[in-house]
Amino acid sequence: MRRETGGRCASAVVFLCLLGACGPSSTGYQGYVEGEFVYVASSQAGRLEAVFVERGDEVEPGAPLFRLEATLEAEALDHAARELAAAEARLADLRVGRRPEERAVVRAQLAQSRAMARNAEEQLERTRRLFEAGAVSEAQLDESRAAAESAVARVAELERQLEVAALPGRAQQIAAAEAQVEAARATLAQAEWRLAEKSPRAEEAARVFDVVYREGEWVPAGRPVLRLLPEDHVKIRFFVPEAALSSIRVGQVVKVECDGCAPGLSATVRYVSAEAEYTPPVIYSQETREKLVFMVEAWPSPEVAPSLHPGQPVTVQP
Repeated sequence: MRRETGGRCASAVVFLCLLGACGPSSTGYQGYVEGEFVYVASSQAGRLEAVFVERGDEVEPGAPLFRLEATLEAEALDHAARELAAAEARLADLRVGRRPEERAVVRAQLAQSRAMARNAEEQLERTRRLFEAGAVSEAQLDESRAAAESAVARVAELERQLEVAALPGRAQQIAAAEAQVEAARATLAQAEWRLAEKSPRAEEAARVFDVVYREGEWVPAGRPVLRLLPEDHVKIRFFVPEAALSSIRVGQVVKVECDGCAPGLSATVRYVSAEAEYTPPVIYSQETREKLVFMVEAWPSPEVAPSLHPGQPVTVQP
């Protein structure tokens, strides 16, 4: 959203002063109401599908304002969500090690090898007794001993495999997978933001002052579609002659009068211009010094602001 002042300062000053309103007056200082408008735009370009408000509507915070066509953004969001799910699944797989089915295969092989190792040990014991009785040669004994040792080594190998199967992936692999998950989350967040930009919502309570585009029109990126006036974005500009400038200070409460307004209105001075203006334009001289005025801005209370309208003339009493 972009905020801009919607007043007509220069023209209003000249107009009021041409009427002789900028000089000292026993009836007060003349001025006008000005609104600081909020221009609502999207950072993304697109065709305007729908406008949910009309000129003069009062909108609440969070209310939908308009929607631009967002087919590509919706598809990008779906793709990003799928990529994140895939990255999270890969990370989870690395953290838990092999699948239960794969570990079950290794356990079955281990059980088979243990049985073979027992048989090999029993065969070695029988061969040793036969060798002591002189029934078999030393070569046969060596062969039985080698078979038993091989069976024991196979059992140890499968036990290590089963332990490794239960381990998660290596630290470097897990770190890489975690980085991929974070990257996928960032991509998803970007896709969500782009889609949300196609359907802006009101950030605060405001009045719809103007609708710039109509449904079906192409809206370039950054071009305002709506002009809003928040309730507390109304201020009063009035002009004080140089001789009376010392009587106006920031924080001072001034009285405000206008046609059709309730009595007892007031506003607080927030800004006093440091630059003087001529009204009407004249050549600077000591003789025309009384035409020198300073612009002052005062802000009404939030409960009073909605009753004032931009461009409305007012009289300010210090």
